[in-house]
Amino acid sequence: MSELSFGARLRALRERAGKTRPVLGGLVGRSSDWVKALETGKMLTPRMPMLIRLAEALDVQDLAELTGSHRIPVGSITKAYVPGTDSVAQALLKPTAAAHPPIPVAELVGRVDMAWGIWHGSTTERSAIAAVLPDLVAVARATASAAEGTDQRRARAELARIYHLVQLLNAYQPAEQLSWLSADRAFTAAQEADDPAAAIIAAWYYAHLYRASGQTDLAIEMLTEALSRLTLRDDEQPDTLAVWGLGHLGLALAHAKAGRSGAALKHWDTASETARSLPNGYYHPWLLFGVPAMDVYRITIETDLAHFGEAEQIAERADFKALPSHTRRAFFLIEQARRCRGKQDDVGVVYFLSKALRESLDTTRHHPVARSAIVELVDRPGVVGEDARELSLVIGLDGDRGYVG
Repeated sequence: MSELSFGARLRALRERAGKTRPVLGGLVGRSSDWVKALETGKMLTPRMPMLIRLAEALDVQDLAELTGSHRIPVGSITKAYVPGTDSVAQALLKPTAAAHPPIPVAELVGRVDMAWGIWHGSTTERSAIAAVLPDLVAVARATASAAEGTDQRRARAELARIYHLVQLLNAYQPAEQLSWLSADRAFTAAQEADDPAAAIIAAWYYAHLYRASGQTDLAIEMLTEALSRLTLRDDEQPDTLAVWGLGHLGLALAHAKAGRSGAALKHWDTASETARSLPNGYYHPWLLFGVPAMDVYRITIETDLAHFGEAEQIAERADFKALPSHTRRAFFLIEQARRCRGKQDDVGVVYFLSKALRESLDTTRHHPVARSAIVELVDRPGVVGEDARELSLVIGLDGDRGYVG
């Protein structure tokens, strides 16, 4: 598209993403007519903050795809490095022979449970888990290689759980290769474990990457195939039912990202019915699938579909404090900020991001929505700009101020 105008590029990327003008306009807080004016060349190319919003809505990784000018990776603005990640990468890339001695599988299960407890229980979960993962990755790889029979299958399922944490740690960081590598290794470990539930979970995490890169059909294909391998019994255990619901939730999110409202809500209904069929007060011990989580993800779905009114109604009745996880509660608040951003409610954006910071400094500091929203608001006049500048200092964005202009 090197010779195309900005408007032609925007239209081609919008159509590639499967989004209508009203949906794209809604996602960036503008009208369908505004999108049309850009695409037909009746308006000038927007300033940097809006270019970032358009890139995020269209899953564009480099602003050059939109502008045709010099390369500016979107991640250089919306993503930030977590100290300690290099050590995790080294553990991931070392040959198995260089790993630690194996440990009993029961001990491995306990250590993985503790690691997930750190992820959900800390307000600086990325920094905390980065200190734990290098040794845990090495031990789990050695244990999965040395174990036999049923123990080996269980160890491989635990290895997949660890790779999920590696993927979560690397999410929203500038180097995306480790996220893809850890997702692929988790999926392979789950398949080798011959565990249908573990395979659905691995597909759920892999689908995150496919959605973020605009490959929603691949996300749907992977989740659908994984779900087809699980046959539910009449007396199925809650944890297995939760995984089944999680797979359908993943399909709902993928269809919503692609702008397919009917399919998204159909799968969300299946996931929601599953959550409400579980014992009262239940949530999956580390995936946290349950009724409170469903309300949070419904906000994501409605916001992706640019149904901001519906998202607001759900948010008003959602009990996000019932989520036993700092990072999930922060995610809920960031989704609220994203909803407000779509409505051009700058005060609401600042309010919810401030609350999200109190829930989890790390989640908010590294979330692209939070970072790009603050980049957009720092030059606003009055209290909004003042508060946004304070937030930019807290999450370490002050050095990125040069991108605002």
